[in-house]
Amino acid sequence: MDSLLNKNRPPVFCPGCSHDRVTQSLDKAFQLLGLPGHRIAIVSDIGCSGLFDTFFDTHALHGLHGRALTYAAGIKLSRPELTVVVTMGDGGQGIGGAHLLAACRRNLNLTLLVLNNFNFGMTGGQFSATTPPDARVGSGFLNRLEKPLDIGQLCVAAGAAYVRRCSSYQKDLPQVIAEAIGYEGFAVLDIWGICPGRYTRANPLTPRVIEETLANQPGPAGEVAANRRQEYGAQYRETASKLSLPNPPAVVAKQFDPPQPGCHSVLLLGNAGQRILTAGEILCLAGLTAGLQASQKNEYNITVLRGPSISELIISEETIEFAGIGRPDVILALSQEGVDRRGPLFAGLTPETLVLQASDVTLPPSGATVSLIDFKSLGIKADNRALAGLAALAKMNRIISTDMLRAALTLRFRNAVLTSALELVEKVGRGQEANDPTLAP
Repeated sequence: MDSLLNKNRPPVFCPGCSHDRVTQSLDKAFQLLGLPGHRIAIVSDIGCSGLFDTFFDTHALHGLHGRALTYAAGIKLSRPELTVVVTMGDGGQGIGGAHLLAACRRNLNLTLLVLNNFNFGMTGGQFSATTPPDARVGSGFLNRLEKPLDIGQLCVAAGAAYVRRCSSYQKDLPQVIAEAIGYEGFAVLDIWGICPGRYTRANPLTPRVIEETLANQPGPAGEVAANRRQEYGAQYRETASKLSLPNPPAVVAKQFDPPQPGCHSVLLLGNAGQRILTAGEILCLAGLTAGLQASQKNEYNITVLRGPSISELIISEETIEFAGIGRPDVILALSQEGVDRRGPLFAGLTPETLVLQASDVTLPPSGATVSLIDFKSLGIKADNRALAGLAALAKMNRIISTDMLRAALTLRFRNAVLTSALELVEKVGRGQEANDPTLAP
Protein backbone atom coordinates (compact mmCIF):
# COMPACT_ATOMS: atom_id res chain seq x y z
CA MET A 1 0.00 0.00 0.00
CA ASP A 2 1.23 3.54 -0.82
CA SER A 3 2.14 6.18 1.75
CA LEU A 4 -0.70 8.37 3.05
CA LEU A 5 1.56 11.36 3.69
CA ASN A 6 0.31 14.57 2.11
CA LYS A 7 2.64 15.36 -0.81
CA ASN A 8 1.46 18.98 -0.79
CA ARG A 9 2.20 19.47 2.92
CA PRO A 10 5.26 17.47 3.96
CA PRO A 11 5.97 17.20 7.71
CA VAL A 12 7.99 20.17 8.95
CA PHE A 13 9.31 20.04 12.50
CA CYS A 14 12.44 21.44 14.13
CA PRO A 15 15.58 19.52 13.06
CA GLY A 16 15.92 16.49 15.32
CA CYS A 17 12.34 16.62 16.62
CA SER A 18 11.02 13.20 17.56
CA HIS A 19 7.60 14.14 16.14
CA ASP A 20 8.95 13.55 12.66
CA ARG A 21 9.82 9.95 13.55
CA VAL A 22 6.32 9.41 14.94
CA THR A 23 4.81 10.87 11.76
CA GLN A 24 6.77 8.47 9.57
CA SER A 25 5.99 5.55 11.87
CA LEU A 26 2.27 6.33 11.86
CA ASP A 27 2.33 6.35 8.06
CA LYS A 28 4.06 2.95 8.03
CA ALA A 29 1.51 1.64 10.55
CA PHE A 30 -1.33 2.61 8.20
CA GLN A 31 0.47 0.77 5.41
CA LEU A 32 0.96 -2.33 7.58
CA LEU A 33 -2.76 -2.35 8.33
CA GLY A 34 -3.71 -1.75 4.69
CA LEU A 35 -5.87 1.25 5.63
CA PRO A 36 -6.80 3.68 2.83
CA GLY A 37 -7.13 7.37 3.65
CA HIS A 38 -10.91 7.50 3.32
CA ARG A 39 -11.24 5.00 6.16
CA ILE A 40 -9.11 7.02 8.61
CA ALA A 41 -9.84 10.14 10.66
CA ILE A 42 -6.96 11.91 12.41
CA VAL A 43 -8.02 14.22 15.24
CA SER A 44 -5.60 16.71 16.78
CA ASP A 45 -5.58 19.79 18.96
CA ILE A 46 -2.99 22.55 19.50
CA GLY A 47 0.79 22.51 19.53
CA CYS A 48 3.32 20.62 17.44
CA SER A 49 1.29 17.41 17.71
CA GLY A 50 -1.64 19.43 16.36
CA LEU A 51 0.04 19.55 12.94
CA PHE A 52 -0.44 15.82 12.33
CA ASP A 53 -3.86 16.13 10.71
CA THR A 54 -2.38 18.31 7.94
CA PHE A 55 0.37 15.84 7.06
CA PHE A 56 -1.87 12.95 5.96
CA ASP A 57 -4.33 12.41 3.13
CA THR A 58 -7.11 11.27 5.47
CA HIS A 59 -10.20 12.74 7.07
CA ALA A 60 -9.13 15.25 9.71
CA LEU A 61 -10.44 17.42 12.51
CA HIS A 62 -8.32 20.07 14.23
CA GLY A 63 -9.79 21.32 17.48
CA LEU A 64 -9.17 23.16 20.74
CA HIS A 65 -6.33 22.39 23.12
CA GLY A 66 -6.98 19.28 25.21
CA ARG A 67 -10.33 18.53 23.56
CA ALA A 68 -9.27 16.18 20.76
CA LEU A 69 -10.66 13.07 22.50
CA THR A 70 -14.14 14.58 22.70
CA TYR A 71 -14.26 15.23 18.96
CA ALA A 72 -12.86 11.77 18.28
CA ALA A 73 -15.56 10.17 20.43
CA GLY A 74 -18.27 11.90 18.43
CA ILE A 75 -16.74 10.81 15.13
CA LYS A 76 -16.38 7.20 16.24
CA LEU A 77 -19.91 6.94 17.61
CA SER A 78 -21.45 8.41 14.46
CA ARG A 79 -19.10 6.69 11.99
CA PRO A 80 -17.98 3.45 13.68
CA GLU A 81 -16.52 2.11 10.43
CA LEU A 82 -13.74 4.74 10.54
CA THR A 83 -10.36 4.17 12.16
CA VAL A 84 -9.92 7.17 14.46
CA VAL A 85 -6.44 8.18 15.64
CA VAL A 86 -5.90 11.05 18.09
CA THR A 87 -2.60 12.91 18.43
CA MET A 88 -1.98 14.99 21.55
CA GLY A 89 1.10 16.34 23.29
CA ASP A 90 1.83 16.08 26.98
CA GLY A 91 0.47 19.62 27.22
CA GLY A 92 -2.82 18.67 25.61
CA GLN A 93 -3.35 15.60 27.75
CA GLY A 94 -2.66 17.71 30.85
CA ILE A 95 -5.08 20.45 29.81
CA GLY A 96 -7.64 17.85 28.73
CA GLY A 97 -7.08 15.53 31.68
CA ALA A 98 -10.77 15.07 32.43
CA HIS A 99 -11.41 14.06 28.82
CA LEU A 100 -8.55 11.57 29.01
CA LEU A 101 -10.04 10.00 32.14
CA ALA A 102 -13.47 9.80 30.50
CA ALA A 103 -12.00 8.11 27.41
CA CYS A 104 -10.24 5.53 29.61
CA ARG A 105 -13.47 4.75 31.45
CA ARG A 106 -15.54 4.62 28.27
CA ASN A 107 -13.36 2.25 26.21
CA LEU A 108 -14.45 3.54 22.82
CA ASN A 109 -12.41 2.15 19.93
CA LEU A 110 -9.95 5.04 19.58
CA THR A 111 -6.17 5.17 19.45
CA LEU A 112 -4.47 7.98 21.39
CA LEU A 113 -0.86 8.85 20.59
CA VAL A 114 0.57 11.08 23.32
CA LEU A 115 3.69 12.72 21.89
CA ASN A 116 5.38 13.23 25.22
CA ASN A 117 8.39 15.57 25.11
CA PHE A 118 7.99 16.87 28.68
CA ASN A 119 7.28 20.53 27.97
CA PHE A 120 5.13 23.06 26.16
CA GLY A 121 7.57 23.25 23.28
CA MET A 122 5.61 25.50 20.93
CA THR A 123 4.88 28.29 23.41
CA GLY A 124 8.21 28.76 25.16
CA GLY A 125 9.23 25.54 26.86
CA GLN A 126 7.13 25.91 30.01
CA PHE A 127 6.61 22.92 32.27
CA SER A 128 3.81 20.49 31.44
CA ALA A 129 2.04 17.76 33.40
CA THR A 130 4.91 15.33 32.64
CA THR A 131 7.96 17.56 33.18
CA PRO A 132 10.43 16.06 35.70
CA PRO A 133 10.84 18.19 38.84
CA ASP A 134 14.59 18.58 38.28
CA ALA A 135 14.26 19.83 34.68
CA ARG A 136 15.18 23.37 33.68
CA VAL A 137 12.23 24.90 31.84
CA GLY A 138 10.92 28.26 30.68
CA SER A 139 8.57 28.64 33.64
CA GLY A 140 11.30 28.85 36.25
CA PHE A 141 11.00 26.74 39.38
CA LEU A 142 7.30 25.89 39.06
CA ASN A 143 7.89 22.30 37.92
CA ARG A 144 9.61 21.61 41.25
CA LEU A 145 6.31 22.26 43.05
CA GLU A 146 4.16 19.70 41.21
CA LYS A 147 4.51 15.95 40.93
CA PRO A 148 4.59 14.92 37.25
CA LEU A 149 1.96 12.57 35.89
CA ASP A 150 2.79 9.05 34.81
CA ILE A 151 0.48 8.81 31.82
CA GLY A 152 0.68 5.02 31.68
CA GLN A 153 -0.23 4.47 35.34
CA LEU A 154 -2.93 7.14 35.15
CA CYS A 155 -4.62 5.52 32.15
CA VAL A 156 -4.48 2.03 33.69
CA ALA A 157 -5.99 3.32 36.93
CA ALA A 158 -8.74 5.09 34.98
CA GLY A 159 -9.72 1.90 33.13
CA ALA A 160 -7.96 2.02 29.76
CA ALA A 161 -7.91 -1.46 28.21
CA TYR A 162 -4.65 -1.02 26.27
CA VAL A 163 -1.74 1.11 27.48
CA ARG A 164 1.88 1.11 26.38
CA ARG A 165 4.87 3.32 27.08
CA CYS A 166 7.46 3.47 24.29
CA SER A 167 10.16 5.55 22.63
CA SER A 168 9.96 7.56 19.44
CA TYR A 169 13.29 6.01 18.51
CA GLN A 170 12.61 2.28 18.79
CA LYS A 171 12.85 0.51 15.45
CA ASP A 172 9.58 -1.36 15.82
CA LEU A 173 7.49 1.78 16.48
CA PRO A 174 5.39 1.28 13.29
CA GLN A 175 4.46 -2.21 14.49
CA VAL A 176 3.71 -0.89 17.99
CA ILE A 177 1.41 1.80 16.58
CA ALA A 178 -0.27 -0.71 14.24
CA GLU A 179 -0.97 -3.05 17.16
CA ALA A 180 -2.55 -0.23 19.16
CA ILE A 181 -4.71 0.85 16.22
CA GLY A 182 -5.83 -2.73 15.69
CA TYR A 183 -6.90 -3.15 19.32
CA GLU A 184 -10.69 -3.26 19.79
CA GLY A 185 -11.05 -0.65 22.52
CA PHE A 186 -9.36 2.50 23.81
CA ALA A 187 -5.61 2.21 23.21
CA VAL A 188 -3.06 4.68 24.60
CA LEU A 189 0.57 4.99 23.53
CA ASP A 190 2.72 7.23 25.75
CA ILE A 191 5.48 7.96 23.21
CA TRP A 192 8.54 9.61 24.70
CA GLY A 193 10.59 11.93 22.53
CA ILE A 194 12.85 14.94 22.31
CA CYS A 195 12.05 18.63 21.81
CA PRO A 196 15.30 20.14 20.44
CA GLY A 197 13.75 23.56 20.00
CA ARG A 198 13.22 24.06 23.71
CA TYR A 199 13.71 21.19 26.16
CA THR A 200 17.07 19.70 25.24
CA ARG A 201 18.75 23.11 25.12
CA ALA A 202 18.85 22.99 28.91
CA ASN A 203 18.28 19.31 29.69
CA PRO A 204 20.52 16.35 28.71
CA LEU A 205 17.77 14.20 27.21
CA THR A 206 18.88 11.88 24.39
CA PRO A 207 17.42 8.79 22.69
CA ARG A 208 19.78 6.66 24.80
CA VAL A 209 18.62 8.32 28.03
CA ILE A 210 15.00 7.66 27.01
CA GLU A 211 15.82 4.02 26.24
CA GLU A 212 17.60 3.52 29.57
CA THR A 213 14.86 5.26 31.55
CA LEU A 214 12.15 3.16 29.96
CA ALA A 215 14.16 0.01 30.66
CA ASN A 216 14.53 0.95 34.32
CA GLN A 217 10.96 2.17 34.64
CA PRO A 218 8.86 -0.58 33.11
CA GLY A 219 5.23 0.24 32.66
CA PRO A 220 2.18 -1.16 30.94
CA ALA A 221 3.08 -2.83 27.66
CA GLY A 222 -0.19 -3.60 25.90
CA GLU A 223 -3.56 -4.97 26.91
CA VAL A 224 -4.44 -4.47 30.57
CA ALA A 225 -6.09 -7.74 31.56
CA ALA A 226 -7.95 -6.25 34.51
CA ASN A 227 -9.53 -3.61 32.24
CA ARG A 228 -10.46 -5.92 29.37
CA ARG A 229 -14.14 -5.49 28.44
CA GLN A 230 -16.50 -4.99 25.51
CA GLU A 231 -15.83 -1.99 23.32
CA TYR A 232 -18.13 0.92 24.20
CA GLY A 233 -19.68 1.53 20.78
CA ALA A 234 -20.55 -2.12 20.22
CA GLN A 235 -21.99 -2.41 23.72
CA TYR A 236 -23.98 0.79 23.27
CA ARG A 237 -25.54 -0.37 20.00
CA GLU A 238 -26.28 -3.81 21.41
CA THR A 239 -27.94 -2.41 24.54
CA ALA A 240 -29.87 0.28 22.68
CA SER A 241 -31.25 -2.24 20.18
CA LYS A 242 -33.01 -4.07 23.02
CA LEU A 243 -34.71 -0.98 24.48
CA SER A 244 -38.29 -0.02 23.84
CA LEU A 245 -38.49 3.77 23.81
CA PRO A 246 -41.59 5.18 25.55
CA ASN A 247 -41.58 8.21 23.23
CA PRO A 248 -39.85 7.23 19.99
CA PRO A 249 -38.87 10.07 17.64
CA ALA A 250 -41.50 11.08 15.14
CA VAL A 251 -41.06 9.77 11.60
CA VAL A 252 -41.70 12.25 8.81
CA ALA A 253 -43.02 10.29 5.86
CA LYS A 254 -42.34 11.34 2.29
CA GLN A 255 -45.39 13.01 0.79
CA PHE A 256 -44.09 15.08 -2.12
CA ASP A 257 -41.47 15.20 -4.83
CA PRO A 258 -39.02 18.09 -4.43
CA PRO A 259 -39.22 20.80 -7.09
CA GLN A 260 -35.44 20.64 -7.60
CA PRO A 261 -33.50 17.39 -7.23
CA GLY A 262 -29.96 17.23 -5.87
CA CYS A 263 -28.34 19.06 -2.97
CA HIS A 264 -29.23 22.67 -2.14
CA SER A 265 -28.17 25.13 0.54
CA VAL A 266 -29.98 28.10 2.04
CA LEU A 267 -28.54 30.86 4.22
CA LEU A 268 -30.86 32.87 6.47
CA LEU A 269 -29.31 36.20 7.51
CA GLY A 270 -31.34 37.98 10.15
CA ASN A 271 -31.21 39.18 13.72
CA ALA A 272 -32.58 38.23 17.11
CA GLY A 273 -36.35 38.27 17.24
CA GLN A 274 -36.91 37.33 13.59
CA ARG A 275 -37.32 33.61 14.36
CA ILE A 276 -34.42 32.72 12.11
CA LEU A 277 -33.70 29.42 13.85
CA THR A 278 -37.38 28.43 13.80
CA ALA A 279 -37.56 29.18 10.09
CA GLY A 280 -34.48 27.03 9.56
CA GLU A 281 -36.16 24.16 11.38
CA ILE A 282 -39.26 24.57 9.22
CA LEU A 283 -37.18 24.47 6.03
CA CYS A 284 -35.56 21.23 7.23
CA LEU A 285 -38.98 19.73 8.00
CA ALA A 286 -40.16 20.75 4.53
CA GLY A 287 -37.22 18.86 3.07
CA LEU A 288 -38.11 15.78 5.11
CA THR A 289 -41.64 15.78 3.68
CA ALA A 290 -40.03 15.21 0.27
CA GLY A 291 -37.85 12.37 1.55
CA LEU A 292 -34.70 14.50 1.65
CA GLN A 293 -31.83 14.66 4.14
CA ALA A 294 -31.57 17.92 6.09
CA SER A 295 -29.02 19.72 8.27
CA GLN A 296 -29.13 22.99 10.22
CA LYS A 297 -26.19 24.94 11.65
CA ASN A 298 -26.87 28.13 13.60
CA GLU A 299 -24.90 31.17 14.70
CA TYR A 300 -26.06 33.83 17.17
CA ASN A 301 -24.68 35.99 19.95
CA ILE A 302 -24.44 34.75 23.52
CA THR A 303 -26.75 37.70 24.23
CA VAL A 304 -29.56 35.84 22.50
CA LEU A 305 -32.02 38.74 22.47
CA ARG A 306 -29.85 41.04 20.37
CA GLY A 307 -27.40 40.87 17.52
CA PRO A 308 -27.25 38.85 14.29
CA SER A 309 -28.94 35.47 13.95
CA ILE A 310 -27.90 33.15 11.14
CA SER A 311 -28.98 29.68 10.05
CA GLU A 312 -27.25 27.54 7.43
CA LEU A 313 -29.51 24.87 5.90
CA ILE A 314 -28.79 22.00 3.54
CA ILE A 315 -31.43 19.70 2.08
CA SER A 316 -30.18 16.92 -0.12
CA GLU A 317 -31.07 13.65 -1.80
CA GLU A 318 -27.77 12.20 -0.58
CA THR A 319 -26.30 11.81 2.89
CA ILE A 320 -24.92 15.14 4.17
CA GLU A 321 -21.33 14.54 5.24
CA PHE A 322 -20.47 18.19 6.02
CA ALA A 323 -22.87 20.84 7.30
CA GLY A 324 -20.86 23.86 6.18
CA ILE A 325 -21.83 26.03 3.20
CA GLY A 326 -19.38 27.55 0.76
CA ARG A 327 -21.54 29.30 -1.84
CA PRO A 328 -25.25 29.04 -1.00
CA ASP A 329 -27.95 28.47 -3.59
CA VAL A 330 -30.32 30.88 -1.83
CA ILE A 331 -29.79 33.69 0.67
CA LEU A 332 -32.60 35.31 2.60
CA ALA A 333 -31.19 38.74 3.50
CA LEU A 334 -33.63 39.74 6.21
CA SER A 335 -31.70 42.23 8.36
CA GLN A 336 -28.67 44.47 8.09
CA GLU A 337 -27.01 42.88 11.10
CA GLY A 338 -27.17 39.42 9.55
CA VAL A 339 -25.90 40.63 6.18
CA ASP A 340 -23.04 42.57 7.76
CA ARG A 341 -22.03 39.48 9.74
CA ARG A 342 -21.47 37.53 6.51
CA GLY A 343 -20.56 40.50 4.31
CA PRO A 344 -17.39 39.00 2.72
CA LEU A 345 -19.43 36.08 1.42
CA PHE A 346 -21.21 38.24 -1.16
CA ALA A 347 -18.08 39.07 -3.16
CA GLY A 348 -17.83 35.47 -4.41
CA LEU A 349 -21.46 35.02 -5.43
CA THR A 350 -22.51 34.33 -9.02
CA PRO A 351 -25.91 34.61 -10.77
CA GLU A 352 -26.62 31.00 -9.72
CA THR A 353 -27.23 32.27 -6.17
CA LEU A 354 -30.66 33.82 -5.56
CA VAL A 355 -30.80 36.53 -2.89
CA LEU A 356 -34.22 37.45 -1.50
CA GLN A 357 -33.43 40.92 -0.16
CA ALA A 358 -35.55 42.84 2.33
CA SER A 359 -36.05 46.30 0.84
CA ASP A 360 -34.62 48.03 3.93
CA VAL A 361 -31.38 46.01 3.79
CA THR A 362 -28.28 47.12 1.85
CA LEU A 363 -26.24 44.35 0.26
CA PRO A 364 -22.50 44.39 -0.46
CA PRO A 365 -21.61 44.28 -4.16
CA SER A 366 -22.08 40.82 -5.64
CA GLY A 367 -22.86 38.96 -8.84
CA ALA A 368 -25.90 37.21 -7.37
CA THR A 369 -29.43 37.33 -8.74
CA VAL A 370 -31.34 39.63 -6.39
CA SER A 371 -35.11 39.82 -5.78
CA LEU A 372 -36.55 42.51 -3.48
CA ILE A 373 -39.23 41.92 -0.87
CA ASP A 374 -40.92 44.97 0.67
CA PHE A 375 -42.11 43.41 3.92
CA LYS A 376 -43.50 46.71 5.20
CA SER A 377 -45.84 47.22 2.24
CA LEU A 378 -47.08 43.64 2.69
CA GLY A 379 -47.87 44.33 6.32
CA ILE A 380 -45.39 41.68 7.53
CA LYS A 381 -43.80 42.37 10.90
CA ALA A 382 -40.13 41.78 11.67
CA ASP A 383 -40.77 38.56 13.61
CA ASN A 384 -42.46 37.02 10.56
CA ARG A 385 -39.87 37.96 7.95
CA ALA A 386 -38.11 34.62 7.91
CA LEU A 387 -41.29 32.62 7.44
CA ALA A 388 -42.47 35.07 4.78
CA GLY A 389 -39.16 34.63 2.99
CA LEU A 390 -39.67 30.85 2.97
CA ALA A 391 -43.17 31.39 1.60
CA ALA A 392 -41.78 33.52 -1.23
CA LEU A 393 -39.17 30.86 -1.96
CA ALA A 394 -41.82 28.15 -2.03
CA LYS A 395 -44.04 30.22 -4.32
CA MET A 396 -41.13 30.43 -6.75
CA ASN A 397 -40.91 26.62 -6.52
CA ARG A 398 -37.25 27.03 -5.61
CA ILE A 399 -35.87 24.16 -3.47
CA ILE A 400 -39.21 23.70 -1.64
CA SER A 401 -42.81 23.81 -2.82
CA THR A 402 -45.79 25.45 -1.15
CA ASP A 403 -47.20 22.00 -0.32
CA MET A 404 -43.91 21.05 1.39
CA LEU A 405 -43.96 24.28 3.40
CA ARG A 406 -47.56 23.83 4.51
CA ALA A 407 -46.84 20.26 5.60
CA ALA A 408 -43.80 21.46 7.57
CA LEU A 409 -45.85 24.11 9.34
CA THR A 410 -48.42 21.48 10.30
CA LEU A 411 -45.64 19.36 11.79
CA ARG A 412 -44.10 22.29 13.67
CA PHE A 413 -47.09 24.28 14.97
CA ARG A 414 -50.48 23.69 16.53
CA ASN A 415 -53.79 25.56 16.92
CA ALA A 416 -53.75 29.34 16.54
CA VAL A 417 -50.04 29.52 15.73
CA LEU A 418 -50.50 27.08 12.86
CA THR A 419 -53.48 29.03 11.55
CA SER A 420 -51.51 32.28 11.66
CA ALA A 421 -48.53 30.72 9.89
CA LEU A 422 -50.67 29.26 7.12
CA GLU A 423 -52.41 32.61 6.65
CA LEU A 424 -49.02 34.27 6.26
CA VAL A 425 -48.07 31.78 3.54
CA GLU A 426 -51.31 32.51 1.71
CA LYS A 427 -50.72 36.27 2.05
CA VAL A 428 -47.30 36.05 0.46
CA GLY A 429 -48.68 33.80 -2.26
CA ARG A 430 -51.44 36.26 -3.13
CA GLY A 431 -48.84 39.02 -3.40
CA GLN A 432 -47.01 37.07 -6.10
CA GLU A 433 -50.16 36.04 -7.95
CA ALA A 434 -51.08 39.73 -8.17
CA ASN A 435 -47.73 40.33 -9.86
CA ASP A 436 -46.55 42.39 -6.94
CA PRO A 437 -43.18 43.74 -8.13
CA THR A 438 -41.75 43.37 -4.64
CA LEU A 439 -42.00 39.59 -5.04
CA ALA A 440 -40.83 39.18 -8.61
CA PRO A 441 -38.58 36.07 -8.91
